[in-house]
Amino acid sequence: MPLKRLITFLLFFITLTGYSQVPELSPLSKISVLTCGPGDQLYSTFGHSAFRVKDPAIGIDVVYNYGVFDFYSDNFYVKFAQGKLDYMLARQQYPNFIREYEYDRRWVKEQVLQLSQTERNKLFQFLEHNYLPENRGYPYDFFYNNCATKIWDVLDSVYGNKLVFDKNYLENQYTHRELIRQNMPVNSWSSFGIDLALGAVIDDLATPKEHMFLPEYIMQQLNFAKLDSQPLAPKEAFLYQPKITEHQSNFLLTPLFWSLMLMVLVFSITYKDHKNNKRTKGMDFALFLTTGLAGILIFFLWFITDHTATANNFNILWAFPFNLVLAFLVGRKKALPAWTVKYMLFLILMLFVVILLWIMKVQIFSPVLIPILLALGSRYFFLYSHNHKQNTHS
Repeated sequence: MPLKRLITFLLFFITLTGYSQVPELSPLSKISVLTCGPGDQLYSTFGHSAFRVKDPAIGIDVVYNYGVFDFYSDNFYVKFAQGKLDYMLARQQYPNFIREYEYDRRWVKEQVLQLSQTERNKLFQFLEHNYLPENRGYPYDFFYNNCATKIWDVLDSVYGNKLVFDKNYLENQYTHRELIRQNMPVNSWSSFGIDLALGAVIDDLATPKEHMFLPEYIMQQLNFAKLDSQPLAPKEAFLYQPKITEHQSNFLLTPLFWSLMLMVLVFSITYKDHKNNKRTKGMDFALFLTTGLAGILIFFLWFITDHTATANNFNILWAFPFNLVLAFLVGRKKALPAWTVKYMLFLILMLFVVILLWIMKVQIFSPVLIPILLALGSRYFFLYSHNHKQNTHS
């Protein structure tokens, strides 16, 4: 490296380390948006977005990444559960960044932003200012404030009215839940968990801008957006493209298989109980305990946390929190109180309400739920009939 460039690079490093004045980018510089493909882990299922700043004249090639959190922060798990976990802007060398995606075999695309030198410096200064310790944290929201939405937010903050959003960039418009399912098989444990935890609020039609919580849609928007009436990023190119390999899933490990097994088990035991005029307390305890605990979790996510996507979750109608109390009653006593007859009718009614809400598309539930609802319905009806007979004869 020539002495002049070495000195320039050292000065740049010192200024960044000391958080003092940001150096000027040269005419050779470029700023681009990186879009990364999905990974195998849950946190990487939806891909990733980041800024890249490269200037060979001063020897920098760095990536600004808004998708980082501090695992060692105080009360990490409590903040995560309550939806109060802050994410932060991280900065790393591009070779280290791309190496991670090559290792995970995740594609990376680059869109070079068509900016003047002045515009590049303005964006660079914004990113560096945002990287200061007192500025780098932000309140994360899966749909409205994440690594992908930050790309447009930053550009909008820097360029204001000069930046024009193209409302017609979508071929099709989807709900938030449909957008999630584009990146996640419906018959997967991750998808089942999301459908259980997130409420009817994600079944609304996402606006064109709201689609950009997914990196692929911010990439599409940048192809159409304009800055000062000029295309902002009309081209995209692969920086890394792994060979496509097909992932074979084992149906025996999917939630649908196990929900079908649960249905068969409940049907079988219920039929035997009906034939023998008895009640298997262990299974009743397990069903009411599981649905009660699931209901308490849904209630917590809906009413206690700051998560916006967990509101209006009508899964609580079949996973009823009060079932937890009843679990210890059905698990201990052979003869149940008379009021449980009406309670079983109430639970059956709630199952019909769930189906009605599903048909009306108020909330789209997981298809994995169908065998579970059938199993619960059959057991509730048996308990209603069994308890009604016992209380009539007593």
